[in-house]
Order: sequence, then C-alpha cells, then structure tokens
Amino acid sequence: MIQVDIRRQSDRFICGFTVSGHAEFDIPGKDIVCSGVSAVTIGTVNAVEALLQVDLSPTVESGYLSVEVPIKMEANEFQRCQLLLESMVVMLQGIATSYQTYITIKETII
Repeated sequence: MIQVDIRRQSDRFICGFTVSGHAEFDIPGKDIVCSGVSAVTIGTVNAVEALLQVDLSPTVESGYLSVEVPIKMEANEFQRCQLLLESMVVMLQGIATSYQTYITIKETII
C-alpha cells in the first residue's frame, strides 16, 4: 500500500509531504496506481521547481519521496507554491477515492 503523509503548519499551509510504499495493484511496470501517484507527486515537484524556481531538494528512492517546502520565499511565490501543492493533494485524493485499498492519505498538523 502507498502511504501519503501531508504535513501542514497550524495555519494549514503545506510544509512538506512524504510518499512511501508500493500499491501492488499490478506487477511493476503495469501498476497504474503507483504510476499515477508517481506522476502526480514527481510532476508537482518538477512544476514547483521549473515554474517557480524553488528548490524543493526532494529525497527520492525506490518507493519513497520526501519533500520539505522551504520557509524562505516571497509571498507571491509562496502562494503559487501552495496552489500547486494543494492541486497535488486533490489529485491524490481522486486516486485514493478510486483505489482506496491501495493508497492512504494522512494529513498531519505540525
């Protein structure tokens, strides 16, 4: 199962996220749940870095992605980053709705 942990500050802004595990929906290379989650999360990291020039310095390993959002950012850049991250959460929730046996999403206030 894939576990997604969205970390939020007390003001509800996303300050980081971790994705770990494998869905095991199908064999590697044909697992649409793993592929979907990977596309959404890596795509979001790439979008933040390319469009906003914000270095998220992701930690990536097989079945693992962890990101900490930098705390030093201009207000406009921060809002855009949050929009992209919230979009990622909505997309992941859509996958979880369709494949709830294979993915869980937890949100933690830190």
